[in-house]
Amino acid sequence: MKTQCFAAALSAALPLLASCATTGLSDADKLALYKDHAGKPVSSFRYFGRIDGWTPLGDSAVAVWTKPNEAYLLSLYGPCNNLAFTPVIGVTSQMNQVYAKFDKVIARDRGSIELPCRIDEIRPLDVKAIRQAEKSARDQAAPSSGT
Repeated sequence: MKTQCFAAALSAALPLLASCATTGLSDADKLALYKDHAGKPVSSFRYFGRIDGWTPLGDSAVAVWTKPNEAYLLSLYGPCNNLAFTPVIGVTSQMNQVYAKFDKVIARDRGSIELPCRIDEIRPLDVKAIRQAEKSARDQAAPSSGT
């Protein structure tokens, strides 16, 4: 999970966030885990110009943290160029709300064209359950150091 990273917003409508460490799970495993802990789709979420973290989940989904204990799974229309590799993303918003079917995620990368990726669906995430599941996955993958 790319949490605990902060970046200054360049504008209120399109804030940016740099990426951080990952969990070690594959994109497909992370996406399945996040879908398992996602609620029913909502039309929008409140957004005050700052993302506390983000996790790319392949090229058609991303999880964004609006607060340390509040996150949303954003499913995108089609593949989003460089989403898995970009160091920074932007999210558009309208009057402190991010709307499905209208707002966009933008993968920021100096070496490529920035094409906006429209948000198809927004689902709130159970952050506590995701953290526990990721910890369990890391613990299972870690080599045993018993005596």
